[in-house]
Amino acid sequence: MIRKRRRILRWAGILGIVLLAAVALAVFFPQKILCVDSGPVQADVIVVLGGDAAERSDRAAELFRNHAAPRIIVSGEGDDGINRRILLKAGVPARAIELESKSRTTRENAAFTVKLLRAENVRRVILVTSWYHSRRALHCFEHAAPDIRFYSRPSYFAYAGAVWRRPEVARRVYLEYPKLLGYWLCYGVCPF
Repeated sequence: MIRKRRRILRWAGILGIVLLAAVALAVFFPQKILCVDSGPVQADVIVVLGGDAAERSDRAAELFRNHAAPRIIVSGEGDDGINRRILLKAGVPARAIELESKSRTTRENAAFTVKLLRAENVRRVILVTSWYHSRRALHCFEHAAPDIRFYSRPSYFAYAGAVWRRPEVARRVYLEYPKLLGYWLCYGVCPF
């Protein structure tokens, strides 16, 4: 009985240390956990997700100018018009921009945009979002359409530790962890 209790306590201690290490990694190195970047790729279309409009749209315009894809779909109710204006101002032609104006969450971004992608027989897609949102966004789209190949090319605005530690940025960064867990538990979108 005493041996069994010691073994349980030892495993509980090991588990506690592992959990503390995981929390420390999440707090001090969110870039390593949250950011997914597929590197330079070519695709049929770029999808820009709503939120943080200027940074995401600027990144999409940069990828467009570098011929990563010939078209851009802007996803997100309310943000779509803002993102479209930023893309136009950055030199992306209006005929290369398509809007998905119904989605209000990352899950809806994926669901509604995938309908457009399938209707247009798109096979390869570059997703543009903020670096700290890139893991959840990529896995949401992969979950919604396992038959389409998705790549992540995030915006790196506020990537430096000194910037994301500011309260307004840190809040967004650290809120990604419960969102990842919530999407996994509620929708089956595995973050790994």
